[in-house]
Amino acid sequence: MGGETTREQRWAELKLWGRERTLGELDALMWRTERHPANSWTGVVVALLDAVPDWERLRDAHRWFVHHVPRFRERVVDPAVPVGTPMWAVDPDFALDFHLRRVRLPEPGTIRQLLEFAQTVALTPMDRSRPPWVGTLVEGLEGGRAAYVLQAHHVLMDGMAVTKLLTRGLSQVRDQIAEEPIGDPLEGPSPDSREVALQELARQARSTPPALARIASSARRAATQPRSTARYAASLSRVLAPPPPNRSDVLAGGSRRTWRFGMLECELRDLKAAGKPAGGTVNDAFVCALLGGLRHYCSEHGEDLQDLTISMPVSMRKIDEAMGGNKFAGAFFAVPAGIADPARRIREMRRRVEAVRSEPALDFLGNLTLVLNRTPSALAASLLRGVNSRAALTTSSWPGLTEERYLAGGRFDRMFVFAPLPGTVLTGAMCTHMGICCIGVNVDGEVFKDAESLWSSLQSGLDEVLALGLTPGAGNRRGRHSSATNSVSAVSKAAPASNIG
Repeated sequence: MGGETTREQRWAELKLWGRERTLGELDALMWRTERHPANSWTGVVVALLDAVPDWERLRDAHRWFVHHVPRFRERVVDPAVPVGTPMWAVDPDFALDFHLRRVRLPEPGTIRQLLEFAQTVALTPMDRSRPPWVGTLVEGLEGGRAAYVLQAHHVLMDGMAVTKLLTRGLSQVRDQIAEEPIGDPLEGPSPDSREVALQELARQARSTPPALARIASSARRAATQPRSTARYAASLSRVLAPPPPNRSDVLAGGSRRTWRFGMLECELRDLKAAGKPAGGTVNDAFVCALLGGLRHYCSEHGEDLQDLTISMPVSMRKIDEAMGGNKFAGAFFAVPAGIADPARRIREMRRRVEAVRSEPALDFLGNLTLVLNRTPSALAASLLRGVNSRAALTTSSWPGLTEERYLAGGRFDRMFVFAPLPGTVLTGAMCTHMGICCIGVNVDGEVFKDAESLWSSLQSGLDEVLALGLTPGAGNRRGRHSSATNSVSAVSKAAPASNIG
């Protein structure tokens, strides 16, 4: 949304955040099956700020925010009996000081120290009886900078929802203050678990007849259109086929209880230019850069890496849907890690992604989510863990901010998202930010014991992909990286970003 948006429009849009009272089926499954940290759905956002925000202004900004976005003062309430899904309810004991914290890094305040702190935050279980988020201002970062570290459960939002939230919720100028009196957060009754169960049973009773009617209509269409039915059945067999197991010895094992964070970045225009000659998108080039890095890492440890299974979310969010929660289908398929040439790798990646996206039965996985939510949580967690563990890595990407935004006087210079490890050994999340691709990488430290080699290998994988976009006579384009074992290099302001293709 552009800079001409009025404050009344922003407030109205923010109030739409999370208007549903009941968790969606996907959100409910993530909430019920979480076993932190080995099978977690809680992630961390690290935002780098160019200056240290004023603490009182920061607190005022958060009071303004939770006033206009009620979802962030609500908690998840589980039903007393294991039927249906949990509900959102106002936390009667909501206290901003629990959710907003302040720390200072010891000197010299490097990015390495910041990521070590973020790792500690990520591995700390959240209090599930409170709204599932905690924000921490991190002061003392070298160069007079600061960071804002947000730990949040996935039920609050997906990547696109984060972008919409920041676009509407952050200040458009550095010296902006709260635009209206805030007062105390709105209070409301907190339904007990019996009420939650009754409301959910009533909702299911209302939704069952229409659902049965849709099934009957589908059956009639199947009887009259055998060719379409056969095509869907073939697609369904492919979608439901168990993904091939991870055959890499180097990337096997681990408990997902030791997380290690690293960051990569490059200019969006360069990553676009790298994917274009091979007919790939920015996302294809991003994933193939990670695959190239894993090839380098495995080669250094005596293994010729072959194709791997990936877990990749495919967005199902419609443009007019509410901003909160999650709207995606999880796709499992083999990616061309066995191809050494980066151009051929991107070309093959595009072919496989298009094949997955075109599957008519891709949305059927949503029906499985509904079924799993009607089983005991322990069983659902075990089944989900069995499926996820067959994938070696998880990736996601989305467009981020395209205009400057400020938090209590500090400009958002970068935003890195570190997703959990839901059965995989590596997750890579890329968010574009003002023309920069910010790539957050989380790995299982028990699998990747040689951290220095890993970060160097991922850098090499990114560099070889970026080289595809070079024209004769052009200078060398390299990405930049940092990790909990390295210091970040200086970064410069880049051109505006555009949506990921």
